[in-house]
Amino acid sequence: MSDTRDARNDVQSTAIEECHHYTRLVQVPWDIRKSFTPDLQLYSPSLTRISYYHQRFSIFSRYNEGILMTDDAWYGVTPEPVAKKTAEHVANASPAEKAILIDCFAGVGGNTIAFALSGRWKRVYAIERDPKVLECAKHNAEIYGVHNQISWYQADCFELLRKELAGLVNHSVIFASPPWGGKCNLRDLLEGEAFALIAAGPVYRSDQVFDLSSMHPYSINDLLNLFLDLTSDFVLYLPRTSNLRQLAARVQEDEKLTVIHYCMEGASKAICAYFGNFQFA
Repeated sequence: MSDTRDARNDVQSTAIEECHHYTRLVQVPWDIRKSFTPDLQLYSPSLTRISYYHQRFSIFSRYNEGILMTDDAWYGVTPEPVAKKTAEHVANASPAEKAILIDCFAGVGGNTIAFALSGRWKRVYAIERDPKVLECAKHNAEIYGVHNQISWYQADCFELLRKELAGLVNHSVIFASPPWGGKCNLRDLLEGEAFALIAAGPVYRSDQVFDLSSMHPYSINDLLNLFLDLTSDFVLYLPRTSNLRQLAARVQEDEKLTVIHYCMEGASKAICAYFGNFQFA
């Protein structure tokens, strides 16, 4: 028993060591603090001059209170205004009998915290398979005062939904913001071979219409095969350029699929596809 407890403590200690709260630009890895110049923007219109680090208060408004992030999490966390509006829509449009929200890819907690803050759900279940990312999410939920409203699971959502949480699925709305794609490097970009932002950007941003079957590690078919088999009500948070035909192809003729663009400062950041019995005013 003591060996098992020590092993768990070692994993948690390692996870916490990889969670960072940067307070000065010089602490930040180059990929996160990069600021692109106009000549580099010629290679891809989607290149931004605003670094991830300089957007930290848009990601978490309470960043200065000690928000923790892994370095990779900067690229995938939902900005707080988008997370709040998404949570509002999910809360108001979901079937009244659904009392539980399951966040399948919790990350460092952006969406999970917003769902808990909405006050709509009897319980929020947050699933994240990376232990260090999960430790960040738990810590961040404490800062926002909602940690006691959330049940945390370090697990693969595919396995957990079919086993331990199988009995809850019929009473739940499932929300999934899966990983969207891979990365490239500066040399690739300058040689015109990249599909993304330099040094660490996701590949989906360069596509005019993003092929959802190319998402990694979970394609759109992986996700839809799971969720359609388990529940009638789920939401997918996807790239703004997603191929909507790939989503519509999985909707029955007598069913409705609602897709909403979520924007910040006049620019679309992502879409949510609402499968099931969501009622929008």
